[in-house]
Amino acid sequence: MRAWCVPYSRRNTMSEYFDLHTQGIGYLNRIREVRPKNGSPFWACDIVALHGSKDNVNHTRFDCRVSGAKAIELVQQYQEAVEQDRKVLIGFRFGDLYPDTFTYTKGERAGGTGVSLKARLLYIGFIKLDGETVYNAETESNNGEGPESQHSDAGSRTAPEPEAATPESSESDPDSMPAEIALSKDDPDFQERKAALKEAGYRFDGQDKVWRLPAATAA
Repeated sequence: MRAWCVPYSRRNTMSEYFDLHTQGIGYLNRIREVRPKNGSPFWACDIVALHGSKDNVNHTRFDCRVSGAKAIELVQQYQEAVEQDRKVLIGFRFGDLYPDTFTYTKGERAGGTGVSLKARLLYIGFIKLDGETVYNAETESNNGEGPESQHSDAGSRTAPEPEAATPESSESDPDSMPAEIALSKDDPDFQERKAALKEAGYRFDGQDKVWRLPAATAA
C-alpha cells in the first residue's frame, strides 16, 4: 500500500489554512511519554511506514508526536503490546510532516548530516495485532461511538497483513540510532529534542558537548 498526500483548505472566521496530510500503513514502535523541562508532557511514537511492492516491502521511519484524544488513547492502549515486540500494524494519517537534521559526530558518517522525519499522528483508522484486526474506526463510528478528534473520511479502510513485512525496532537499527548527536540550544525545538533523546537512552557528554548512547560510551 502506498502512502499519499492529500492537500485541502479549510476556512474559519479569522484566516485560511492549507493542510498537507500523508496517509498509509505502518508498524508502531517506541511509544513513550515525553516530558520536556520547559513545556507540557506529550505522547510520541515511531511509525515504520510500509511502501513499495508486497514482494519487496520498503520501510520509512517517522518520529511522531501523537495529537488528538482518540489517537493518544489508542497508542497508550497498545504500548504494552509494542514493548512485548508484538506486531501492531495501524492505518495512519500524518500532518505537519517535516525533516529534522542532525550532525553525525562519530563513525564513517562523522561530519555528515542525518535526517529524521517528524510528523504529527492525527488519526488511526485501524489496528491489527499480530495480524488480527482489533480496532476499526469505521465500525466504531457506525456503532455510535465516533472517534473523538479523528475524521472518519480517511484512514478507516482495513488492509491485508503484508506477508513480507516485519516491524523494525529503532534500537535494532544502528543507522537509525547514531552513536552521537549534537544539539544546538538555538534550535526552537531544543527542549523537546533533548527530552526525546533522554527517552531514547542518550546521555549528555559534557566534555565533548554531544549526546551519546551508553553503548557508544562503553565502547
